[in-house]
Amino acid sequence: MDLLEYQGKQLFARHGIPVPSGKPAGTVEEAVAAADEIGYPCAVKAQVQIGGRGKLGGIKIANNQAEARQHAEAILGMDIRGLTVFEVWIEGASQIASEYYASVVFDRGAKAPLVMLSTKGGMDIEAVADEDPDAIARLHVDPLLGFQDFHGRRLAYEAGVDADVVRPIGAMLKKLYNAFIAEEATLVEVNPLIITPEREVKALDAKVTLDNNALFRHPENAELRDRSAEDPQERMAKERGLTYVKLDGNIGILGNGAGLVMSTLDVVKGAGGEPANFLDAGGGSKADAITSAVEVILSDSKVTAVLFNIFGGITRCDEVARGLIEAFSQLNPSVPFVVRLDGTNDVEGRRILAEANLPNVYTEATMDGAAARVVELAKAA
Repeated sequence: MDLLEYQGKQLFARHGIPVPSGKPAGTVEEAVAAADEIGYPCAVKAQVQIGGRGKLGGIKIANNQAEARQHAEAILGMDIRGLTVFEVWIEGASQIASEYYASVVFDRGAKAPLVMLSTKGGMDIEAVADEDPDAIARLHVDPLLGFQDFHGRRLAYEAGVDADVVRPIGAMLKKLYNAFIAEEATLVEVNPLIITPEREVKALDAKVTLDNNALFRHPENAELRDRSAEDPQERMAKERGLTYVKLDGNIGILGNGAGLVMSTLDVVKGAGGEPANFLDAGGGSKADAITSAVEVILSDSKVTAVLFNIFGGITRCDEVARGLIEAFSQLNPSVPFVVRLDGTNDVEGRRILAEANLPNVYTEATMDGAAARVVELAKAA
């Protein structure tokens, strides 16, 4: 889960990481009030989960109330690379002597946290890595040992930071690492990490990605989810307890079990179709879960046909059939459905569907046959 900048800074502050004072605002009046409270000059910063905001007009400096209002009116509602700005962060302007880059990321290849530091902050770090890889100091940290003071000094020396801020930079890296571990993050990035004329070290930006699988241990972080940036179908599925990933095709897919759904995607693709989603209704799917799943799939306007591929183990095929009948009675879908039921109570499930005689519903005995039929129906539609 990616956090907005101000949410990342609030998380940083909980761990003693120095950040400029600021307040979020969702309206122009709130932004002006926040700017008056913080004082001028201040920065009006668009809150979207994407980089390069400044170059696209998403960050402006206000020297007085009139400019704060003007900038808030221009930025709120702005489209930045496909994302709409619903909030701004009003932050006291900072004096900058130097800009550095710092991050902690989980390196899956090394199976350890990777800490990076560079004196080329404020730039696109990917470009720095390509053009001058030696400008980035790197250090893998043994999770059992943790980040030690000498790690910070080593990174500071290797990056070539100013001598008088070697220890403060090391202390900042340790705080970032501790926040990374405590919050169960997969990425903590600060670009730029600034040195003020008074030689203080501050995080002028915050990019934080949290591990979704650990959110149940951090309920306060789960509440930070930026729902405006989520796909509507994925948000709907999450609210219904379904595992759903939106794809680019037009054939809706439902199965029970991640492996079966992945195989179904491959078979549909092999038959010449384009899956519109991955939807795992889970083992033991009941009728109400099937109804919810159909509603999620059909909420995607691109779907022109749907494939149900159920292998009954814990899941009972008769329950799936009843769920589909209930979904048809509630939603009255207009697109064709292809249903393949196999396993526990599959004969009963097929009998229930046959007696219901649902319009535009076709049954197939095999996965290959079901894939071929749904691709044919999707193309005809």
